[in-house]
Amino acid sequence: MQTKASLSRIVVIITALFAALSGLYLLVGGIWLTAIGGSVYYIIAGVVLLVTAWMLYRRRAAALLLYAIFLLATTIWGVWEVGTDFWALTPRLDVTFFLGLWILLPFVYNQMSSKNAFARGALATSLAITVLVLAYAVFNDPQEINGTINAADAAPAKSAGGIADGDWPAYGRTQAGTRYSPLSQINDKNVGQLTEAWSFRTGDMKTANDPGEITDEVTPIKIGDMIYLCTPHQKLFALDAATGKPKWQFDPQLKPNPTFQHVTCRGVSYHETPASAQAPASGSAPAICARRIILPVNDGRMFALDAETGARCADFGNNGELNLQNNMPNATPGHYEPTSPPVITDNVIVVAGAVTDNYSTKEPSGVIRGFDVNSGKLLWAFDPGSAQPNTLPGEGQNFVANSPNSWAPAAYDRQLDLVYLPIGVATPDIWGGNRTPDMERYASGLLALNASTGKLAWFYQTVHHDLWDMDVPAQPTLADINDKSGNKVPVVYVPTKTGNIFVLDRRDGKLVVPAPEKPVPQGAAKGDHVSATQPFSDLTFRPSAKLTGKDMWGATIYDQLMCRVMFHRLRYEGTFTPPSEQGTLVFPGNLGMFEWGGISVDTDRQLAIANPIALPFTSKLIPRGPGNPMEPPADGKGGSGTESGIQPQYGVPYGVELNAFLSPLGLPCKQPAWGYISGVDLKTNDIVWKKRIGTVRDSSPLPLPFKMGMPMLGAPTSTAGNVFFIAATADNYLRAFNMSNGDQLWQARLPAGGQATPMTYEVNGKQYVVIAAGGHGSFGTKLGDYIIAYALPDAKKE
Repeated sequence: MQTKASLSRIVVIITALFAALSGLYLLVGGIWLTAIGGSVYYIIAGVVLLVTAWMLYRRRAAALLLYAIFLLATTIWGVWEVGTDFWALTPRLDVTFFLGLWILLPFVYNQMSSKNAFARGALATSLAITVLVLAYAVFNDPQEINGTINAADAAPAKSAGGIADGDWPAYGRTQAGTRYSPLSQINDKNVGQLTEAWSFRTGDMKTANDPGEITDEVTPIKIGDMIYLCTPHQKLFALDAATGKPKWQFDPQLKPNPTFQHVTCRGVSYHETPASAQAPASGSAPAICARRIILPVNDGRMFALDAETGARCADFGNNGELNLQNNMPNATPGHYEPTSPPVITDNVIVVAGAVTDNYSTKEPSGVIRGFDVNSGKLLWAFDPGSAQPNTLPGEGQNFVANSPNSWAPAAYDRQLDLVYLPIGVATPDIWGGNRTPDMERYASGLLALNASTGKLAWFYQTVHHDLWDMDVPAQPTLADINDKSGNKVPVVYVPTKTGNIFVLDRRDGKLVVPAPEKPVPQGAAKGDHVSATQPFSDLTFRPSAKLTGKDMWGATIYDQLMCRVMFHRLRYEGTFTPPSEQGTLVFPGNLGMFEWGGISVDTDRQLAIANPIALPFTSKLIPRGPGNPMEPPADGKGGSGTESGIQPQYGVPYGVELNAFLSPLGLPCKQPAWGYISGVDLKTNDIVWKKRIGTVRDSSPLPLPFKMGMPMLGAPTSTAGNVFFIAATADNYLRAFNMSNGDQLWQARLPAGGQATPMTYEVNGKQYVVIAAGGHGSFGTKLGDYIIAYALPDAKKE
């Protein structure tokens, strides 16, 4: 009996010690936070916990009453700060709730020297109120929008001109980049019955020579009964569309090294010579490479291969191969990388590529080029950093170094013969004091070129004097939309990292949805400047208000306090706060609210499906000095091999450190959600519904299926069956949702990360949905080599 009493006494002492240490931590941290402009709550909490600890140590039941008042006040304070947002309330209430529950348990309470039924009842009541608040919050998420887009508004599904309904012949299905299929065999009534139909493993995995940024972002294409896809090392596979069995493969023998910033392939392109032009005489065999696949390779090569056999197209370039490094300045392998499938017109391949971010002022050019689709001959060039962008280099000359580049997929309007290219900023990205007017003229915006000549049609700049790497990161989407007067307007939707979706008349680049210029924070680093204003589209997912200390998060009250301290130590005055030596909070972050996936547009219903993300970054300029030289290493070895951490920016006065804004525990400091899916009525440009997507199952130490809203890389694909598919999230799932209201209808567990965009097609009367599950190195998802197809068991409509 004495031993039991001694153990109970030890439990009380340990409880008091925990409360004391927690109180001391909160008191010291709270004083620090208050001194830099933050909340005084943590000082109060620290004092209360220290007093509670003393009372517990003295075994006074009044400790329960004091703690009851504290817990109730904390609950009220939490709701005042963040409303009924369950995941935002959690770090404010988890430790405080469980400590109160622990104190109330008999083996602690019974050790009190005097019993106080009122104090015990008060604490029980406070605990019950906290539970009720959290229970209400679970079902009343203030971040979600729960509207419905009426399916009855849908017009009959229309086939895209010249494309069979069952095919997916381009990255975005059409070169308009809609990611929309008119197929409806799989629909919102039967999608829950989907099962795996086939899977294929490419065998292409990360090697010791690869950088951290190795990614499987491919969207396969399908023509007839064949599927074509590339792997991270640009191995090309042709598969049977019905079975997934390989028909042929081609290996370009890419030799990457750790200094490559990326090893990735988002897809390949397809071209078919019209039958009338294939054979010189009636009855002759089809011409070799009448149907060809165009494969870009990360080391700056591009191949043309026969779609039937995988053989090189001998009439294209040098036996089916082009060297895109010709006339390229600073032609170091891996510094210029064509990672996205090129646009193919009847006669021209329009190709661009990524240039290494933030390495130096001596980088390759971001030039855009048009090549003859049959011969590979260079037809034209548009160099965004040149005073004369269409000028071709003469003998011994090169394109302009460090020109703004276009790394994301482009879109094409065949009627207008215009190609729409998302453009980035001249590297280095985070300091621009040395940029010339020519370098700024076509940076960070949407460029429309005549696809046959490369001549400028128009340009719209989405960010002026970009110091945040806020390039246009996604394929634009083309659609014909009814305006308020009922007139059809040919528009282009331009999703951006800032969360703005700019809507332009694709004929002339004029705004269809207003995007007024608004003042932005000033005060650039020494030697640089900031634009006085930036454009803000009325169609946007950007945050409506600046972040505050209330928006800071953590798994517990302890790391949430540290996140608040970190937040107040950074420079932050809202969107477009300039980079600084102090360290700047960048939100929307450098990863962007929209990334390379883009949006999906149901052109029949005039409905867009979007998946914005919300993850702040920090940007800290590092002045030149010891350990931070102006020039790169003399041995010529270069390239950062990453897009985060310390970036050298050789040739300008500052290096930069870029990181996601994370707590000491490695969790995002901004409260969730960090990722959403959303439905936009394009007739009104209203966001009709918005839901969190993704769980922490594959991100937390324990596989917990908590739906918090996870970051994403990849895009949705929508269908005429009123269902859309998306993987992309940091958990390993492919999911299907109702397009009208965003309700989840189905999910399948993937064997690796699904940081890719799904596609759908039909063959032999059966509709399939396909996703690449290969993971993403820097995103931290599980790597793999899977291509997986799903279908209905009996393939019948319901």
